[in-house]
Amino acid sequence: MLWVEQPVGVGYTQGVPNITNEVELGQEFAGFYQQFAETFGLENRKVYLTGESYAGFYVPYIADAFLNLADNVYHNLAGIAINDPIIGDSTLQQEVTAVPYVDYWANVFSLNASFTKAIHDKADECNYTTYYNTYLTFPPPPGPFPVLPDPLASENHTCDLFSNVYAAAVAVNPCFNIYHILDTCPFLWSQLGIVNTGDYFPPGASVYFNRSDVQAAINAPPTNWMQCSDTNVFGNGNATPTASDQSLGPAQDGVLQRVIEATNNTIIGVGNLDFLLPTNGTLMALQNVTWNGMQGFQSYPGKEFYTPYHPEYNGGSLAGAGYLGLWGEERGLTFYQVQLAGHGKNNQRLNTYLFQSTELPQYSAGAGYRIVELLLGRIASLGEAGDFTTQSGNFTGTSPMYVQDF
Repeated sequence: MLWVEQPVGVGYTQGVPNITNEVELGQEFAGFYQQFAETFGLENRKVYLTGESYAGFYVPYIADAFLNLADNVYHNLAGIAINDPIIGDSTLQQEVTAVPYVDYWANVFSLNASFTKAIHDKADECNYTTYYNTYLTFPPPPGPFPVLPDPLASENHTCDLFSNVYAAAVAVNPCFNIYHILDTCPFLWSQLGIVNTGDYFPPGASVYFNRSDVQAAINAPPTNWMQCSDTNVFGNGNATPTASDQSLGPAQDGVLQRVIEATNNTIIGVGNLDFLLPTNGTLMALQNVTWNGMQGFQSYPGKEFYTPYHPEYNGGSLAGAGYLGLWGEERGLTFYQVQLAGHGKNNQRLNTYLFQSTELPQYSAGAGYRIVELLLGRIASLGEAGDFTTQSGNFTGTSPMYVQDF
């Protein structure tokens, strides 16, 4: 298993960014991986790519670059898995789904009635309500979905419901976590440092990977390591904030379709406590993709996702078991959702060979491990009710339960 920080400009990477889009990123990564495989004798291996969040762009484009090389010595792509991904446009994935998400988790957001009515009225006015009800259907309406205007491109951001909901949530719960909406005060903090403005980092605390002793221990070059880089990785050396990724989402331009059809082993999932990229936004983006002869999922992916019972060895990081979410598979694409998982936080990196992501497993480690087993072909589906393939013993969850008297 290999973790890779990329593209150039993040983490411990060296050099000056010289790309402007995902195609260039994929080509650079493919070149890096060939050199890595040659150096460490990893030729003729199957390669699985995984990642989370913005790796919803990275992983499919890198996978597409591997496929274009048609080289099984260094780039024998066997499957991909991405969780909590951005794969389409942010208006569809965030704005359209903001109000339905608040409705589903109303007891968590605890927003007042007047604000809730106002955002419903605005969703109607901005065509979000009709769009959601029309295109989040199974099967979807045929043909490409219309592209909604980007509310951030307007002068007054009138239809930016996502930001309005976020601001209201923070007013009610000052420690609201956009990545895991069940968090309340006091602030949780990470030794990896801050991600967004307003994140809490205790005075005097050290960012773990920025410590000189840690960098020396892992043979990393002395670096000002940051969880989220302040370097413009798509600026082609241009440090201005106006330079950005010029690629469309892989769900919009045929990249994701090609990867699904080439591997028939593509897994995409979401933690339902993630407000940054809600479950139904990802699912709606997939309903706009045609793969293996049909558009979208023909039936809602609503089968129960089983996670095996197991012994626990680390009391600081326990993992749930039983039916923890939902899943469905059609024509080589599996979609899943885990009810009590969030988005998580991380730096801009791709974790890959198995290049492995760490975010959803942060909240639901057993479910994350089951996804890896599916990706590697060790189980037939996420509904398979059996032990982890790497464990021995009987952990069925059917033993008697004893209730303590109080």
